Amino acid sequence: MYIIAIAWMYVAILIAVTEPTVIGKIMSLMFYGVLPLALLLWLFGTPVRRKRKLQRMAEEDRQSTEMKKADGDSESDSSAPPT
Repeated sequence: MYIIAIAWMYVAILIAVTEPTVIGKIMSLMFYGVLPLALLLWLFGTPVRRKRKLQRMAEEDRQSTEMKKADGDSESDSSAPPT
């Protein structure tokens, strides 16, 4: 996917270079290059972000379950009558 982004920026830079004014160059680079590329990368990055979020949530659930289990074990040990 990054090769597409690099190629897109190359074309956008070439378009910007052909503009006669500095303002035209900046506007062309922004509207033909940076903004569409940012949108593209954000949209194609959504599945990866979702996967990371689910992994993070699963890890937090696993840790909280382990903490509860450890707390339950320590409570059962402390509530045992002394011998």
